[in-house]
Amino acid sequence: VGYDHKAMGITARGAWESVRRHFRELGRDVATDEITVVGVGDMSGDVFGNGMLLSEQLRIVAAFDHRHVFLDPAPDPAASYAERRRLFELPRSSWADYDEARISAGGGVYPRTLKRIPVSDEVGAVLGIDPEPVGLDPSELIRAILRAPVDLLWNGGIGTYVKASGETHADAGDKSNDAVRVDGAELRVAVVGEGGNLGLTQRGRIEYARAGGRVNTDAVDNSAGVDCSDHEVNIKILLDSLVERGELAAERRDEQIAATTEDVAALVLTDNVAQNELLGVARAHAADMLNVHEALVRDLETRGELDRALDVLPDAEGFEARRASGEGLSGPELATVMAHVKLDLTESLAASELPDAEVFARRLPSYFPQVLAGDYPTAVAAHPLRRRIVTTMLANQVVDGGGLSYVHRLVSEVSATPSDAVRAYQVATRVFGLDALATEIAAAGLPTAVSDRLTLAARRLLDRASRWLLTHRPQPLAVGAETQRFSRSVAELDAQVPSMLRGLEAEGLAERVEAMVDLGAPIGLADRAVGGLYSFGLLDVTEIAEIAESDHDGDPDDLAGVAALYYALSDHLGLHELLTAVAGLSRRDRWDALARLSLRDELYSSLRAVTLDVLAGTDPTETPDEKIAHWEQANASRLSRARSSLADIARSGRSDLATVSVAARQIRSMVR
Repeated sequence: VGYDHKAMGITARGAWESVRRHFRELGRDVATDEITVVGVGDMSGDVFGNGMLLSEQLRIVAAFDHRHVFLDPAPDPAASYAERRRLFELPRSSWADYDEARISAGGGVYPRTLKRIPVSDEVGAVLGIDPEPVGLDPSELIRAILRAPVDLLWNGGIGTYVKASGETHADAGDKSNDAVRVDGAELRVAVVGEGGNLGLTQRGRIEYARAGGRVNTDAVDNSAGVDCSDHEVNIKILLDSLVERGELAAERRDEQIAATTEDVAALVLTDNVAQNELLGVARAHAADMLNVHEALVRDLETRGELDRALDVLPDAEGFEARRASGEGLSGPELATVMAHVKLDLTESLAASELPDAEVFARRLPSYFPQVLAGDYPTAVAAHPLRRRIVTTMLANQVVDGGGLSYVHRLVSEVSATPSDAVRAYQVATRVFGLDALATEIAAAGLPTAVSDRLTLAARRLLDRASRWLLTHRPQPLAVGAETQRFSRSVAELDAQVPSMLRGLEAEGLAERVEAMVDLGAPIGLADRAVGGLYSFGLLDVTEIAEIAESDHDGDPDDLAGVAALYYALSDHLGLHELLTAVAGLSRRDRWDALARLSLRDELYSSLRAVTLDVLAGTDPTETPDEKIAHWEQANASRLSRARSSLADIARSGRSDLATVSVAARQIRSMVR
């Protein structure tokens, strides 16, 4: 008793989420746009058959399996869909069962045992080859099918059909298909979907992707089947424990497994969507992140978590060549890195006490179908594999939400542990509502070029908030207490921040929001995603207000007043210009990146210190401008020296590491 994967179509549905994301990047919708397809497999197969029924707009112009070659150069989408469904539901069908009356002119179904297969003008046109009056032998025709200039290559069969041009057929390890195999550089399809295993070698995928093709890895595309099996095992363990204790009849257990089929499918496909969004965003800014990805790969290799040769990842010279060409890691390489990052984080968290903490353990019920979690809460809480389930859920959530390098950067930049990074992720996402923002971005139906930019804007807030929490708060973070502490302030002030900004900061926010809106983002969504970079300062505002309350013996400026002063001082001190200069500094290597981060932290720290200094010497009832004026007057001699140095820097026109460092120190010197 269990889940019937073919009846669920779960592996194909998971792979289809990869295909859907790839076509979204091309500005196409697989549900409504006609998609031309060549395929490996036939309609009796689980992955091929289920996959080719996932859209009524598919036009399968050619396919093959070990028995037949199918050619239909101009299929009618509706008629061919109906015929494919008939074959899928027909026991042990083959392409030979396809109704010839539904095949377009010039097509047909041919046994692979023939010496020659005719190639009509229509077939030649759709496959991008010259028609052959005498035909082609089956192997030549299959190679032409694999090289066809169509939209999608859907692999739902068995065998390795694509290698890299630098590989031999022996390297592919599939001697039975040596005669039909092609090179990745020869593929002319826009997208490859890998429902089946090992359809391409990893080097073949990379060669195809670097030439402009869209492909993940087979491990990513067909992961839904594995995920479904994991859920099945864990659900059986849950229900069997109830049967053993006499709390559930065996017949009722079987009924509940069957009844949760689609609930499990929904949980699994949610994982597939999240993983594909992660990879899509990673591809979108792979070139910008090359240095970070190189450091990440080096770290994983140093700790024995990957082998560059086995995993087909660039060595130092390979990364340098990508840098010189302005190219990042390809999609298949990013998919490999993702797998290692998730495994590494899972093992690290499993070795820590973090999965046992109540704030994390309480997410366990969300792994199971809602009906089971609701009916058997005690059994769920006592699940023998609860710790491992929670650990895996956390690793997936943090990597999918924070990006491939989120944990790595926090570990290397602020000497955090992976557990520290997960705690910071939890606090930052809850305080700033980043999970809800991500859901809203996903639901907006935007082009990927827009949704990716919104996601990256939200991640900038996540990164900065996480660094702040790991730098300014006691460690390990008390997730519940810190979330409660900062959530109140952010909830109260977040919507007011745009109106508190002044000068170049206000202009910068308006320009960024306008740019997003011009691309098609709803203005409210653009405001929340882009404005988060300025809301980040509310973490400092919260602490400043608490310190001021202590200094004033419980008679503090109100929180909104502190925030207004904080943002007014940011403009008054010219922080926008300095932060812009920091953003423009070199990013050649890790040390450049650390220098930039250090300078940014110093500037924000100085703003925090100046705000406290102003509050300490002024009347809480004054306006921000009055407070600043009184502070300037009371500290005129010290401030004049700093302003003189800042003016000299501004007149120099330089914005390199040296000048920005001096400017940061001058602002720090304004504090008594």
